[in-house]
Amino acid sequence: MSEAATDDGDEVVTVNFKTTQSFLDTIDETWQGRGFNSRSEFIRYTLRDAAENPTFDRDELIALLQAEVDIDAERTMDAETAREQFGTDDDE
Repeated sequence: MSEAATDDGDEVVTVNFKTTQSFLDTIDETWQGRGFNSRSEFIRYTLRDAAENPTFDRDELIALLQAEVDIDAERTMDAETAREQFGTDDDE
């Protein structure tokens, strides 16, 4: 078996994990739809992003998903309506 290393000499290792077929199908649809060259490239990118940006937590994800639900259900308003409803203006 050959060993690989990055440009800075850091050894590249293989990691295996188990998942359901349906989740793997979702991963495959996602990486292909977003233009990644391979499943491995997508997973590396996703894990690196999660490790380097850990401030995006579960509560923020839930809020983001709720916002998507609100958008789909047309429970949103434009900025002008929000300013009128909440009493804010552009001058502050």
